[in-house]
Amino acid sequence: MARILVINPNRSADCTAGIDAAVARFRHPAGPAIDVVDLPEGPPAIYTWRDWHAVVEPLCRRIEREAADVYVIACASDPGIEAARATTDRPVLGVFRAAVAAAVAQAERFGVIAVVDASKARHLGALRAMGLDARLAAEVVLNVSMATLLEPDTVRAHLIEAATTCVAAGAGTVILGCTGMAHHRSAIEAAVGVKVIEPCQAAAALALTAVTDH
Repeated sequence: MARILVINPNRSADCTAGIDAAVARFRHPAGPAIDVVDLPEGPPAIYTWRDWHAVVEPLCRRIEREAADVYVIACASDPGIEAARATTDRPVLGVFRAAVAAAVAQAERFGVIAVVDASKARHLGALRAMGLDARLAAEVVLNVSMATLLEPDTVRAHLIEAATTCVAAGAGTVILGCTGMAHHRSAIEAAVGVKVIEPCQAAAALALTAVTDH
């Protein structure tokens, strides 16, 4: 059976559980295995560039150790994607890049909700690499912790407000810019009336296509 390995490059068990729940809909009895793991060597969350760079080597080692048909880096800053792609001949997907691909397939312009200010530079770098930075309508930063994001209700109103700001700026779709936001997706979408894209789900859909192609 084919295998898709989704790697959360932080060590948060709660965040990993949220990612697992987000991709559960893509599991089917006749389909590939979709396994979600964390990175014990990783930080509690990836906030800074230092966090981003620190996970690259352990992430690559994890890919070397564990065989899979497709690898997914489940952090919306796509840490170490270039190094990971050089580590294996199998496809390596970054969830942010997958979310952007889904966003531009559905609307001319999109918005992003970021967890911290430092995320914006990482997102912009990815958008420039994709040649899609001009299609970003707005990026709104929450500046909250992963623990706050993972609570059921504490931050939801702020997420809806951020998405509303993106739509007011011209976004036809909104990307959740952190995997810790996954369980808020449907509530935000219902509130703002445009498609809200959860990055791990976008990457899982692409990974299934990649497995089928192979």
